[in-house]
Amino acid sequence: MTSAGLICILPCGKASEPDFYYGPLDGIEIDGIEKIDGIEKMVVGDVTTAVDALVIGAGPAGYVAAIRATQLGRHVTLVESGPVGGVCLQRGCIPLKALLFSSERYQQMRQESLADMGVHAETVSFDWSRMRTWKQSVVDRLVNGVRRLIAGNRIELIKGTAWFLNPEEMRVEGEESSHRLKFDHCILATGASAAPLPDLPYDGQRILTPEQALQLTELPNALNIFGNDYIALELATLFVRLGVQVKLYAPGDQILADVDPAPLRLVQAGLRKLGVQIVTKADSASIDERPLIISNGVRPNTARLSLSDAGVQVTELGGIVVDRMQQSSAPHIYAAGDCTGGRALASIAIKQGKVAAEVLSGQRVQFAPLVVPLVVHTTPELATVGLSVEAAERAGYNIATGRFPLAANGRALTLGTDAGVATIVANKDDGSVLGATVVGPRAGDLIGQMSLAIEMGATLTDLSEIIYAHPGLSEILQESADQALNQAIHVLR
Repeated sequence: MTSAGLICILPCGKASEPDFYYGPLDGIEIDGIEKIDGIEKMVVGDVTTAVDALVIGAGPAGYVAAIRATQLGRHVTLVESGPVGGVCLQRGCIPLKALLFSSERYQQMRQESLADMGVHAETVSFDWSRMRTWKQSVVDRLVNGVRRLIAGNRIELIKGTAWFLNPEEMRVEGEESSHRLKFDHCILATGASAAPLPDLPYDGQRILTPEQALQLTELPNALNIFGNDYIALELATLFVRLGVQVKLYAPGDQILADVDPAPLRLVQAGLRKLGVQIVTKADSASIDERPLIISNGVRPNTARLSLSDAGVQVTELGGIVVDRMQQSSAPHIYAAGDCTGGRALASIAIKQGKVAAEVLSGQRVQFAPLVVPLVVHTTPELATVGLSVEAAERAGYNIATGRFPLAANGRALTLGTDAGVATIVANKDDGSVLGATVVGPRAGDLIGQMSLAIEMGATLTDLSEIIYAHPGLSEILQESADQALNQAIHVLR
């Protein structure tokens, strides 16, 4: 078959890779033509490859699901259109945390309190370019680790974009090859992208996503941030530490709306001390300053999956509807992570990926955590889990609360800080722990103990009776439990 401008790719002898023609068809009508993203592609001798478990997306939910399914004896094919690791590893969580750490070290070296400790730093400076290079080295090391895990677990990795042809088949289109895959089970883990505001579309220069802000090659003199979530607060913390004038516009009455106001005031005071200007009850349409970073949540990456062809139900915002076993409306198709439209946290995505892999392998499990911790890497750091005081009261609990200041903790003072507090919310009737908030150094590490306590049904007495290492930051958890029991030692009653 010949036609002007038609390119023919002949069979390569590999049954798993279909043969196809690319190029303009010059008006010739031929059976078997597919039109994808405006490009006509004709499949010739299209070979369908049968796969056991097909996972779409190699972010935190996807690669974890693939590895877990392999551990349970499934033969897994993993499809990813970009680098492995997803947004969290490549452009989001890990890069931001790396830059926050280096900026924190710079800030600490400039503090006058170092002189009181006998440490003198005559000149301290930073190099944004080298910071970004170091950040990328951290990302590259983790990406290489994920690649080795995928290869070591004998997972077949296919580069390309996937969409459904019918409830049992998917097309995967890559730069160099095309695949038609017939699967027994499928896990969708395609993640999500920054959600724009209707009146302020992203342009990559004046209106930025959080990920684009981290890619800035030069620091601006001033930055404006719209949002009241943890990402907005962490971006404000990063850039103000490096001398950028930062104005934070929060659309609600307070930043981090679901956090107890009392400990949150310490975080807000810390941001203001660094130099962040905070404007609450802000209207995005009235913000004229540029550049503007918008942290407005995420939108599931599901539009190009042709989910209707597979009989998979989605919400109005495009999130894949799943049950507690991560099954969609098509029982052999699962979804995990941000593409389900739930809370966009990598910790949730990882757990959901494990659940999906275990369910399709025949295990009786569910995604049903009692609590999910949230950590915000500000100055001071904040971590919270479970119910706040207000949420517990709204739920009808008869509550007991305990509060212990970091200023009364020996380990905190040896670290040169006293700005912080630990608070605990408990059911007064039986002493069971309902929630906790920690503000201070390493709060994100300490909150794991409280997550375990709530999941295990621990009481205030359980926390009080444990022997903690001394001196240690974890003692503030014991002391806050003691205070809730009205038996605190290191604070006046």
